[in-house]
Amino acid sequence: MIIKKSLSEKRVKTVNPWSWIPTLYFAEGLPFVIVITVSVIMYKRLGISNADIALYTSWLYLPWVIKPLWSPVVDILKTKRFWITTMQLIIGAGMAGVAFTIPIPDFFQFTLAFFWLLAFSSATHDIAADGFYMLALSESQQSFFVGIRSAFYRISMFAGQGLLVILAGFLESTLSVGPAEFKVSAKPEMFFQQTIQVDSSVINALEGKLKLIASPQVLEVGTRPITKDAADFYINFAHKFNIMNGFKQDVIRNSDTSSITELVGNVAILKLNLSKQPDKGDEYLIDLKQIEGSSLINVIEGSSIKFTSKNWNKPAFVVVQLDPMVQQNLEATFLAHSEKTPIAWVFTFGVIALLFILFSIYHRFILPQPSQDKSVLRSQRAKPLSEFFLTFIRFFEKEKILIILGFLLLYTLGESQLVKMASPFMLDPHDSGGLGLSTSEVGFIYGTVGMIALILGGILGGILISKSGLKKWLWWMLVAINIPNVVYVYMSYIQPVSLFLINVCVALEQFGYGFGFTAYIMYMIFISDGEYKTSHYAIATGFMALGMMVPGMFSGMIQESIGYKYFFIWVLIAAIPSFIITKYIPLDSTFGKKTNSG
Repeated sequence: MIIKKSLSEKRVKTVNPWSWIPTLYFAEGLPFVIVITVSVIMYKRLGISNADIALYTSWLYLPWVIKPLWSPVVDILKTKRFWITTMQLIIGAGMAGVAFTIPIPDFFQFTLAFFWLLAFSSATHDIAADGFYMLALSESQQSFFVGIRSAFYRISMFAGQGLLVILAGFLESTLSVGPAEFKVSAKPEMFFQQTIQVDSSVINALEGKLKLIASPQVLEVGTRPITKDAADFYINFAHKFNIMNGFKQDVIRNSDTSSITELVGNVAILKLNLSKQPDKGDEYLIDLKQIEGSSLINVIEGSSIKFTSKNWNKPAFVVVQLDPMVQQNLEATFLAHSEKTPIAWVFTFGVIALLFILFSIYHRFILPQPSQDKSVLRSQRAKPLSEFFLTFIRFFEKEKILIILGFLLLYTLGESQLVKMASPFMLDPHDSGGLGLSTSEVGFIYGTVGMIALILGGILGGILISKSGLKKWLWWMLVAINIPNVVYVYMSYIQPVSLFLINVCVALEQFGYGFGFTAYIMYMIFISDGEYKTSHYAIATGFMALGMMVPGMFSGMIQESIGYKYFFIWVLIAAIPSFIITKYIPLDSTFGKKTNSG
């Protein structure tokens, strides 16, 4: 036993922390940003509604909310080293699962299931990695490398929210065409009577990436029923025109035997074309699907069409029909997208899956084996279960615990809603209230400019707190995390097309978020001080995640109900409770201030 112990201690000394700390904390941050942020962008690009995106992806916060409940399992069973390498292997498998299920019809349900697996695996990996850090390093090494681990955690945010999204966007533009959204609006005061006017003029190519053009972007349809004969005329005309120009194969339409004088729902015509000529030989299969709105509005012709280098500038007709029972104002939004779009995300998640398998193999060989890294059962420590419950009891016995919990839950009430709708706002077209940016442009904005501003804000916040203490800067930091959100109100009203201006606005908001979030982290450290510091910090971060999860769940429904302009004003209003609760929290005036001795 003495020989084994000395060998273990020798290995701890000989394994350079630089060889594993950067990769370990990069691997810790990457799954989190993919599950919480990248999933939002992916679902938006694949046509999921804002309400569903916000609701279901916010639930993915739950594993980080409740991770204190199973953190003792990581202590009781096996070693931290075992949990790290095993979770990285499972994360790799989960990423592969997302990649494999994206192309299938029920991809939303299946990919969400794999994101749940990733969330629980990532939360467990966090517990093991943070515990291993304290076991494998001396106290002086922990102090030296704390900045290094944070830096590589932030770099993983950049890699996930920036580089991976840029990669997916590049593949989207390479493998597919940019999607087009159009809205159909049923108007009781209108009546469709005019004949179809075929525009034979040449469509000029546009600069930029290849994308679909829908004309008009808002299609208005009268609700007064028309005869079946009239409806069939327009439908058959569009059907034959689409076949003649190679948009679809020659498929005979099934016609029923009902009377031609029977009244049916009114119809309207929309045209699709490509923005410029694709490469010779390229084919793009375009599918239309409804992403939100009334099911009484349907596409009955042109739901699946094919563009080539020969017909790119000819109009492909899409015929929309109302249900004959419709007599009121109704709306529905449709998305025209290439079938190849999901392939970009399949490839992206395939790359991440391979990366985590390599992480698991690398860390299995390179991580040290500290003698203290033992399971509770193996080291025969007494009554681990009673100690587990005692940590919770001690936490909830703290002075003004209800005020503390209120602060943890309300500090990010506005930001938790903004973060869910920021990317959809950037991606949505102008007529839907968004900025109409591409996936790559959003990845660049948040993954480079935004991330740099976030890091700089966090560094400045830490320096100021160390010089003057948390209490002096708390209110300024609370202002910083909320007031810069006004830039989204500005952008929603102006809808700027200048990427420079958009980058400046996002940089201001992200700098304020990084600066203000420093106070949040420091306050969790303050309330966690004591005998159960590690466990109490885990509980505090659980409430932090809960404060992000619940408001985020409903943010999509709120946005769809009131639109982006009023939603971002609501985000500012939602910050008011955090200012009220902060006035009553307990806080030592000297906490966080650097002393002469330390």
